[in-house]
Amino acid sequence: MHALPLPALVGLDVAQQALLLLAVEPRLRGIAVGAPAGAGKSSLARGMRDLLATGERPSQRPFVELPLGVDEAGLLGGLDIEATLRAGRRVARAGALARADGGILYADQVNLLPDAIINPLIAALDTGEVRLEREGLSVQAAARFTFIGSYDPAEGLPRRHLLDRIGLLLVLPRVMDEQARAEVVRRNMRHAPAQVVGRADQYADELDLLRGLVQAAREQLLHVRIDDSQMEQLVAMAAICGVEGHRADLFAVYAACAAAALALRDQVEQEDLELAARLVILPRATRLPPPPDAPPPDEPPPPPSESDDSSDTPPDPPADDELSIPPEQVLSALAAELPVELEQLPFRALRRGKTGSRGTVAGKRGRHIRSIPGDPRRGRIDVSATLRAAAPFQPMRQEDRSRAGAHGEAARVRLRSDDLRIKQYRSKAGALFLFAVDASGSMALHRMRQAKGAVQALLQKAYVHRDRVALLAFRGQGAELLLPPSQSVELARRALDLLPTGGGTPLAAALLAAIDVAHQARSRGIMQTVLVLLTDGRANVGLRAGREGVAEELQTIGRAVAAAGIQAIVVDTQRSYLSRGEARKLAEWLAGQYVYLPNARGEQIAELAVNQVSRS
Repeated sequence: MHALPLPALVGLDVAQQALLLLAVEPRLRGIAVGAPAGAGKSSLARGMRDLLATGERPSQRPFVELPLGVDEAGLLGGLDIEATLRAGRRVARAGALARADGGILYADQVNLLPDAIINPLIAALDTGEVRLEREGLSVQAAARFTFIGSYDPAEGLPRRHLLDRIGLLLVLPRVMDEQARAEVVRRNMRHAPAQVVGRADQYADELDLLRGLVQAAREQLLHVRIDDSQMEQLVAMAAICGVEGHRADLFAVYAACAAAALALRDQVEQEDLELAARLVILPRATRLPPPPDAPPPDEPPPPPSESDDSSDTPPDPPADDELSIPPEQVLSALAAELPVELEQLPFRALRRGKTGSRGTVAGKRGRHIRSIPGDPRRGRIDVSATLRAAAPFQPMRQEDRSRAGAHGEAARVRLRSDDLRIKQYRSKAGALFLFAVDASGSMALHRMRQAKGAVQALLQKAYVHRDRVALLAFRGQGAELLLPPSQSVELARRALDLLPTGGGTPLAAALLAAIDVAHQARSRGIMQTVLVLLTDGRANVGLRAGREGVAEELQTIGRAVAAAGIQAIVVDTQRSYLSRGEARKLAEWLAGQYVYLPNARGEQIAELAVNQVSRS
């Protein structure tokens, strides 16, 4: 499906309004758009390019896409090998940040970019320039751009430090009604390239009007005024929602003034404040706003006032500054856009994580730490390091070539296999928390609730540590991986909501499945696996038919789990008067930790798993 122009997009009115604000006020820096695949995120980004192309052709305005697999050289630039060989001196090649200067830098799946890419991006947003210090180069280039990042919320959230530095945050609706979906199809069919050949684009005039509006709003922005009371109202909104830092306050003021400029007014009004709260403050909330009649957080309710009914004196009229709508009432009208559950607030989930690291791991992605001799088929070749290794031997190799009677123009560079250098990378190493839930018996629903709370508690910290959470359920005759290793709260919730219950207890099948999941995680660079078993340990289904030999199977497979380096925690959910020590024996066979927590909360179980990683 081709990209529709900005005026043709359906059901994205708020997103279009946000892009208009960003086109008018560059100090907003950028926007992050969360939406499922196919929701029009890339069309919005290209629509922004058209808005910024006021008075010029869109092709003249830089529009740089940042691929998911970009490395530091592609982002910051590096040595241009061909130009260096031609010129006989080092020549720098511009990276994506420098190429985007004066235009747009667009990154899809920005939540999946590694820290080695996010950190220079944050620095460029802060300083408006990029500095290159590598491969014998020292270059400083301008990098003032508008950043547009998009992501699927089901795959996790972008890094908080990046979201802090861009003004506008927006999550698009996941479900669109049938009429809107049908209109999307109709507009795509009408605007297909084969349909518009030989006739004018039906949206060209509307796009020209938007460009003219942006140009007029930029001029009007210089004359827009915002009162101190209005700025105080925005700050009060941010405080009520628990927004940290002062960047959001400034972004909200910028957005409100830009909204007034788009309306060609010279004074900010209440509707401008509400739009700023919707696009800047609410997405950064760390707590839900109170209802209109509730006192502000951390403040006692005001004492009741006594009225004198016998007095006939009418009350004084309110002052002009008392006629403004209180922040609590504005937020209560906008709070419908916030999720009901506090854990779904993105900044709340990210800020609850503890600082620290699980260590690092070598691989094919991450931060380039060095280059070593090697086979280029087994890694990425480092061109500049290869040339540096070959350079000292060039005079001798040229002489050897001349003595051998070679004819024709002498090669500038002659390489041999031992000159080749490949890059070594190192990235943060997270842990895998694998929950194996006993979905059999009468306590299955209770265990499911425990697992749900623990999974959600760990996922709130997962992004900080690069951790993953997986969910395995066992019942009947086997085990099923309901949630592969993931950082998504939404996917985990779906898996737990669909967890079937009842039947036998095939513990041996669950342990074999856990070994397989751990091996797959290790192949992806996750070296630590913590297996959290929520069970009473009363296995009654073996790998072979019948109940005979179940204990011997568990003992053998338990040793295999320990030999695979899997750290196990057995959470005994059985009542003490019914237990015969099965779960304790299972923990011994797994060389793991036994915990008796029949009524444990999810947070307690999550803390046990985190502590297990800390001790290792």
